[in-house]
Amino acid sequence: MSKIYYLSTCSTCKRIIEEIGKDKFDVFQDIKTEKITSEQIEEMKALSGSYDSLFSRRSRQFRPMGLHEKDLSEEDYKSLILQEYSFLKRPVIIANNQIFVGNSKKEVEKAKAALS
Repeated sequence: MSKIYYLSTCSTCKRIIEEIGKDKFDVFQDIKTEKITSEQIEEMKALSGSYDSLFSRRSRQFRPMGLHEKDLSEEDYKSLILQEYSFLKRPVIIANNQIFVGNSKKEVEKAKAALS
């Protein structure tokens, strides 16, 4: 089973879905309209190794909340992602017990290969 956590208003997410192929995904979750659950973030952390690897410092909320001046813990990252959808680095693709986080060319290529 393959799942993608994405933002429907994000042009990069849309491009990646088209590039990989919509038919490759079993489940689509728009994180703005369907919030991430504790169970989902736990699964992502188990596959990625840390909440930090799932956290986006590019979120528009990062600097206004003064987070760039704080030393955040793993629990802080988890709490912030659950609180504000834009803190999840996206897209997050889970396929064949593997996780692919973010939109780097390398990560998208690895996801594409796993979904082939």
